Amino acid sequence: MTMSAEWDQVSFVISSRYRIQTLRHLASGPATPSQIADDQSVGIAHISRALQELRERSLTDLLVSEDRKKGRVYGITEKGQEVWQTIEAENLA
Repeated sequence: MTMSAEWDQVSFVISSRYRIQTLRHLASGPATPSQIADDQSVGIAHISRALQELRERSLTDLLVSEDRKKGRVYGITEKGQEVWQTIEAENLA
């Protein structure tokens, strides 16, 4: 990923507290939307939207079948890990 592309991703993530919270949680391991919502004390709708947005940018990935409606487990991608490390290193979260 080019430096410019990575900063575009960083900017995208830090522009939403829900995306920050979601990526922070997934950086420590896979989780379901409800686990992230409970841990961060926010509504599940916010987390679900953040997961979808992060997934569209290949920062997170669904680890179970697309057909599964309950108990969906998400993980952070390598690209997402790089973006999160930059956010942490630059103290942006």
